[in-house]
Amino acid sequence: MKPLLLGISGLMITILTIISFIVYQKPAFFMTSPFEIDITERTADPADTGEQVQEELQPVDYNEPISYSLQNNKLHLTYDSGEDWTEVPIETDQLFAGDYNGPEQELIDNSYVLTEDRAAFLHTDTVNPEQERVMLTYSTDKGETWEESEIASPFPGLRFRKVDFLDDQLGYVIISGSRTMSQEYSTAFLTEDGGETWQQTNSPEETRLIADGGFVDESTGFLSLGTISPEAPTLYVTQDKGESWQLAEFNMPEEYEPVFVIAETPVRDGEQLTVTLNQGPNGDYAGGLVKGEFISDDNGETWNFSKEVEPDETE
Repeated sequence: MKPLLLGISGLMITILTIISFIVYQKPAFFMTSPFEIDITERTADPADTGEQVQEELQPVDYNEPISYSLQNNKLHLTYDSGEDWTEVPIETDQLFAGDYNGPEQELIDNSYVLTEDRAAFLHTDTVNPEQERVMLTYSTDKGETWEESEIASPFPGLRFRKVDFLDDQLGYVIISGSRTMSQEYSTAFLTEDGGETWQQTNSPEETRLIADGGFVDESTGFLSLGTISPEAPTLYVTQDKGESWQLAEFNMPEEYEPVFVIAETPVRDGEQLTVTLNQGPNGDYAGGLVKGEFISDDNGETWNFSKEVEPDETE
């Protein structure tokens, strides 16, 4: 009996020794196990290293296949709803430089053209107000190659900016700058070679702030002035490529005289021209959004009232 007890005791001591060895070795086992993640070799978090996290590009306009993005401090274009992107060789601060204090999540209205056949962007080439040049960077092959042309130099304090093309060769740029209170300098430029070179037109003697403008053909253009407390539309028209400008006449019905005060850019409608007049910043007629439509039969020299236009009719 005694030998049996001694044998059992020896077996228990052996088992306890083995268990103690395993428990003692377990931390080292797991530290060296190939299944354990080595925290000393993990990929560094960009936030810990000071690197900027790059956002996945999303088009500004999801409803159109042709759009752009200003994410990651770069201007990119897409022609296929965001599947592929092309970077535009412009610094984003150049797109908003000058006399501009608005949001920078989207491009300034009318400061660019983005179509299947052309991408064009107005910008400056320096943020120094005294040395600003107004430039146009453009591509006619969906961003495969880019060209840059000079519009005006120097042109300090760029405020209003608009570019458009009527066909593959004829285009215009309208800009204003050097604003002092409610006065500024505004002028128009024309190109007849697709944007490679630009010719400055003469300007009206008026120096009120420009509200809108544009050309409807190679000779006929408009500048709409007066944005601060306007009392009547001030629309200048040229029919000789900007060599001379004259003030257009509006035959305004009496009940609309204090209502429709700022002309937008006219458009050609067959043999006539059509323009809408809005109520300006202080308008309150019918909620302030209703506009007046006027028709011209003499290429923009005189305008006759046609009808009221609801906001959704002008979109």
